[in-house]
Order: sequence, then C-alpha cells, then structure tokens
Amino acid sequence: MAEITLVAEAGRPAGSRASRRLRAEGKVPGVIYGHGVEPLPVAVDGRDLRHALTTDAGLNALLALQVDGTTHLTLARSIQRHPVRGTVAHVDFLIVRRDEVVAADVPVALVGEAIEVHRAEGIVEQQMFSLSVRATPAHIPSSIEVDISALAVGDSIRVGDLRLPSGVSTEVNPDDIVVIGQPPTVTAAPEPAEGAEGAEAAGGGEAAAEAAGAAGGAEGAAAGSSDNEG
Repeated sequence: MAEITLVAEAGRPAGSRASRRLRAEGKVPGVIYGHGVEPLPVAVDGRDLRHALTTDAGLNALLALQVDGTTHLTLARSIQRHPVRGTVAHVDFLIVRRDEVVAADVPVALVGEAIEVHRAEGIVEQQMFSLSVRATPAHIPSSIEVDISALAVGDSIRVGDLRLPSGVSTEVNPDDIVVIGQPPTVTAAPEPAEGAEGAEAAGGGEAAAEAAGAAGGAEGAAAGSSDNEG
C-alpha cells in the first residue's frame, strides 16, 4: 500500500467554535496520537483528506502527515462525520510503524454470480459486510473478495472458508456466516377473518333469495298480463 502525504497544521485552537471556523475554511480538525507521542491537535485540508480516504485503500490508507518538518506515519481512526452532509468533521490519526501488526476493518466484496441460487429463485443474503483483520499497515487489503459462483440454496460461506492474503489474519469466529443462499420467499394467502365466511355465505343466501323473489314477481306479472289478454 502506497503512502499518501498530507500536510497538517499544528497549533490549532481548541473548542467547538474554533473547530467550526476551521470547517468553514475547508479544513478538518484532528488529533495525532500513539507510540508515546503527546496528543497533537492539527488541521488538514478537507479536500486533500477526502481524496486520500477515497483511494482503493479507503479508510485504511497509509497517511504520512507532515507537521512542522516532522513526518508521522498514521492511519485515520475514529472518523466523525456531519450527520446530514456526511463530510468528515473530525478525525484521529493513529501513529503506526511499518513493521507492526495493527487491526483494521476491511470491506467484504462478493464476486461472481450464484447461478444455482438464481435458478432456484432464491436469494443471496450477505450477512457480513466488513471483516476485522490484523496485518502490517502496508499489507492491509483494500477488500476481502468472496467468490459466490458455487453457492447454492442452503449453502453458506463462513469466515473459515475465506482465503486471506498472505500476511493477513483474523480473530473473528471461523463459524460466523459471511453469505448464505436463502430459499425463495413464499407468501401465504391471507386467511379470512373469523366469521367472514359465514357472513359471506349469509350474504350469498340473501342475494339468492332476493333474486328468486324478483324472478317470481316477474313470472306473476307475466301471468296476470296473459289473463287480462284472455
């Protein structure tokens, strides 16, 4: 994983009012910490940070923060976003070393087509969308690909079935399900409410009786007309 260089300004003022001013200027407040370094408040350019976190590496991009002539190798952690716009409002930068193993959440991506599931009109249900892994910063994968080509209805792919890249491990339970082939969803016809059948039958009987009465009246009228003609 290539390092992305960002320039960070030290000495930003603390407080929510100062943070709002920084955001209005297009900057994102943050803190650099870890490996015995005193928490260092900084500010980075919002556009540069957005570009850095939208590469193939995503939120696990390796960031080289340049602060007053010193470079800190970091990972972005504890990212706070605006509740409406979704923009980054604050970020903690964790200092890491190239040779140390760190934890990271990696997206799970389904690849291939589950032909057998589709033929059976089933559903491919993904139950795990990210996997917690451990690796050195340069070996954190951008995603974990799961091939579902051989998946059939009733089959499942579990964490223990995944092929992780070299140098990558996970402590997640190997029996946890990542994706499963579900059978077709059958919707049962709604049952009539209690007493509805009797009411329907009674209504039908009344309608039949009315129809019979109307027919009888018509026959009587026709007979009376015939007698008058005679």
